[in-house]
Amino acid sequence: MQDTFFKGLKVVEFASVLAGPAVGMFFAELGAEVIKIENKTTSGDVTRAWKQPSELPESPISAYWCSVNWGKKHLFLDLTQAEDQQLALQLTREADVVISNFKPSSARKMQLDPDSLLAINPGLIYAQLNAFADPEDESPAFDAVLQAEAGFMYMNGEADRPPVKMPVALIDILAAHQLKEAILLGLLQKARTGKGCTVTTSLMESALSSLANQACNYLMNGFIPQRMGTRHPNIAPYGDTYTCADGQILLLAVGTERQFSQLCRALGLGILLEMAEYQTNKARVIHRESLNTRLQEVIQTFTLHEIMESLKAAKVPAASIRNMASVFQLPAAQAMILEETLETGEKTRRMKTIAFKIG
Repeated sequence: MQDTFFKGLKVVEFASVLAGPAVGMFFAELGAEVIKIENKTTSGDVTRAWKQPSELPESPISAYWCSVNWGKKHLFLDLTQAEDQQLALQLTREADVVISNFKPSSARKMQLDPDSLLAINPGLIYAQLNAFADPEDESPAFDAVLQAEAGFMYMNGEADRPPVKMPVALIDILAAHQLKEAILLGLLQKARTGKGCTVTTSLMESALSSLANQACNYLMNGFIPQRMGTRHPNIAPYGDTYTCADGQILLLAVGTERQFSQLCRALGLGILLEMAEYQTNKARVIHRESLNTRLQEVIQTFTLHEIMESLKAAKVPAASIRNMASVFQLPAAQAMILEETLETGEKTRRMKTIAFKIG
C-alpha cells in the first residue's frame, strides 16, 4: 500500500542538484507520477556530470544524480524557447504539485512563477525552494555555503584543526524534509478547501531550524559552541572515542546516569561511581579528560568485538565506526536499496529516501 499511497498524484519537478530532486523522489517512492524537467541546453541536471574518477565519462548519469532521481520520467526542455515553454505550462496545468528551485526572476521571466501557474491551475501546490530567507537574494549557494553561513562548519571538526564540512549535503537534505512537510500540509489544506497554495522554504532557514541544542546553548547561556570532534558539549562520555586492543575504535554515547553506572560495572570500574568528579553528568563534562583516561586504560585491553559484546549485554549505547562497505553488511541497509534500470539500459542503485512505514 505504501508505495501506491500517492497513486494518481502528478508532480512536475523544475529542480536540480539535491534538495528539490529529493522531494520529487519522495513522492515517486510513494507512487506519484513525477515528471522531472531538465535543462536541455546543459545536458540536464548539473549533477549528471558530478562523477567520481571511476565512473564512465561517456555515461549520461552519475551516481550522485541517481541518489535522488529514482522513479521519475525525464523530459529535456529549453525553457527559453516558446514551444518547450508551452509544453511545460501544459504539464503544470495538469499537475497537483510543482517543485521549483528557480531563481524568482527566472521563474517570472518564463511565466513559471507561483502567481502565473496558480492563475491557470488554482488547485496547484507550488513548492518553492530558495537559497536564503529573502527570496529576492539570488546569490548562488550550494550546500557548503550554507553549512558555513549557518554555523555548522564552525562547530564541526577537531579543536586544533580548521572547520570541516559535513561529508553529505546535509543542509539540502534538511531543506528537502522541510519542503516535503510543507507540501503535505498544502495537500491537506487543498483536501479541505479545494484551493491550492504556494509553500516555500530556504536552505538557510532549514539549516537554522536544525541547530537545535547548539542554538539553545547560545540563546540561553551565551555559549558559542566550539569544535570538539565527536564529543558532545552537554554530555560525557557521549561521542567520545577509544582505541581497542586490535586498533579498532569504539564510540560511547552514554546519556543517562543509569547508563554510566552500567558502563562502569561492565568495565570493572565501579570505583568511579564513588568519586565526586564522576558522580553527575555535569561533573563528568568538567572532568572529561581524566574520565576518558581511566576509560581508555581499560578499553584498550579488549578487542572491539569483546568490548561491544560486553557493553551490549550491559545495555550501554556504544558503536563501532563503520565505513560504507561495513554499513552495507547490515540487513537494514540492504533492505533500503532501490534499483532501477534506466531507458539507456544502465542499472542503478541508491538508498530509499523514505525511512518510515505505514501499516
